[in-house]
Amino acid sequence: MLRGSLLGTAWMIGLSVRPWLIARAVDDGLRAHDNRALWLWIAAIVVAGVGLSYLGIMRHRTMTFIREDAKARSAAVVLRQLSRIGAVLPRRAAAGEVATVGGSDIDWTAQVLTLTGPGVGAVVAYAVIAVVLWSISPFLALCVLIGVPAVGLVVGPLLRRLERAESVYRQQQGALTARSGDIVAGLRVLAGVGGRDLFARRYATRSRALLAEGYRVGAVNSWIDAATVAIPGLFLAAVVWLAARMAVTGDISIGELVAVYGYVATLVVPVWFLLEGSHQLIRGRVAARRIVALLDLTPDDVGGPRTGAGGRPPVPGARRPEAAPAPAGPADLHDPATGLTVRAGRLTGVAADDPAEALALADRLGRYAVSDATWGGVPLTGIALDEVRARILVADHDSYLFAGSLRDILRPRPGADDRPGPGTDDDLVAALRAASAEDVAEALPDGLDTPLDARARTLSGGQRQRIRLARALLAEPEVLILLDPTSAVDAHTEARIAERLHAARAGRTTLLLATSPLLLGRADTVAHLRAGRIVATGSHADLLERDPGYRRLVARDSAEPDLDRPADAEGAFP
Repeated sequence: MLRGSLLGTAWMIGLSVRPWLIARAVDDGLRAHDNRALWLWIAAIVVAGVGLSYLGIMRHRTMTFIREDAKARSAAVVLRQLSRIGAVLPRRAAAGEVATVGGSDIDWTAQVLTLTGPGVGAVVAYAVIAVVLWSISPFLALCVLIGVPAVGLVVGPLLRRLERAESVYRQQQGALTARSGDIVAGLRVLAGVGGRDLFARRYATRSRALLAEGYRVGAVNSWIDAATVAIPGLFLAAVVWLAARMAVTGDISIGELVAVYGYVATLVVPVWFLLEGSHQLIRGRVAARRIVALLDLTPDDVGGPRTGAGGRPPVPGARRPEAAPAPAGPADLHDPATGLTVRAGRLTGVAADDPAEALALADRLGRYAVSDATWGGVPLTGIALDEVRARILVADHDSYLFAGSLRDILRPRPGADDRPGPGTDDDLVAALRAASAEDVAEALPDGLDTPLDARARTLSGGQRQRIRLARALLAEPEVLILLDPTSAVDAHTEARIAERLHAARAGRTTLLLATSPLLLGRADTVAHLRAGRIVATGSHADLLERDPGYRRLVARDSAEPDLDRPADAEGAFP
């Protein structure tokens, strides 16, 4: 930015050099009939033009670098923030808001940084031209010194109005983008229940309202764009008219008249830069507020400190409680809200009458919500969040699959293939077998190296679910919480997964939230969750015998699957 400011200043001051050279060519060459002097001044004008061209190129290249570098840095900051706040994001910001920030707001803020070069140069050039004009005519210099701020005062109210209109428009735009994303994501469901036309009409209504707001912003923009051209032009005409009258009266020479015209014409460039910069600054401020609002989101609503004891809080000046020591080894998880205790080293199944209660239980034990849950007798919210995330994994059956090869999707961390441990081909194959997904890799053209798009849309629902399960197993967390991991597979595949899952997680703490009798039958302990409380615990066979509610729950899950759950392309049930 310093380099851009120096180049911009040199370029803009250089613009004012040529009018002086032209004035000397007129007075010393043409009017004096001195051909030698005329050619010397012409040569100087050509050299100055070449120098200005070089300075202009370097200024533009530097400003382009600043803009692109700022966009890259800002995008990296936003992505790190989205990764940091994790599960808090969907509860605190709409998807459309995040998309708008990443798509356009970062561009506007980066544009503001490019004002530093021409902006500093415009101010310096304004001062230099005023001093040069003072040497020709103090009256003309005063006109310039007073006229340029007057131009800013004329455009100022329009800029403030633009800021207000732009803020409203961008807020509505983010809300509409979020609604469009929700509609697209649920299009199949909406079509199935006959709600597609209703949501389409609602979207069209909101879109028309946004269009009207966009016209308001466009109207203000058009006035500002017109003013940035017309007002400097009128200012130039007025000053040249005054200079022409002074030339007629003999107060200034013809060469000085030409120089005044050149100076004022040159002054239009920095004035235009200042007006356009103010316009961009307004948009950049609106965009920056939205970015800062996203960066202000914290994972604090899950409670407790972010880092370990003595760690630095993520927000400067923020005081956080010291982190409690996590259990040194495997320990029991306890949820006072339901009364559930997940014993260390055992596979515990939970059958919930209400799926929402199962999801809430996973959020509490995975520390995605504020709760009184404990881990080894230590409040879970008091343990450093980074350590909780490293040792407790909540695996959703519909979690996101990023684009990349199957090998990259399954690897739990970058560079895992470069060292022994989770991530080697043997581990990948073992995890795929445990999830009964080895046939998925074998069916792909290049096996583990086959590239898949985002969400792995080329795979069926059952295949994607098994890949997610294999990824969770490959991470080898100390505590694994699985949410209905076989809801999209057929009974035979589910039986294989149940058997292999028990073997793969032997000796490690696993919580299985499901109502499948095949899965629950392989659990060491099963708990029945009803109305927010654990009402019965025991083995699967024991609960079938003595808990009628449990029996009805799991029987309903297994009754006539071919009728209740339509098969997907591979014969699995979504």
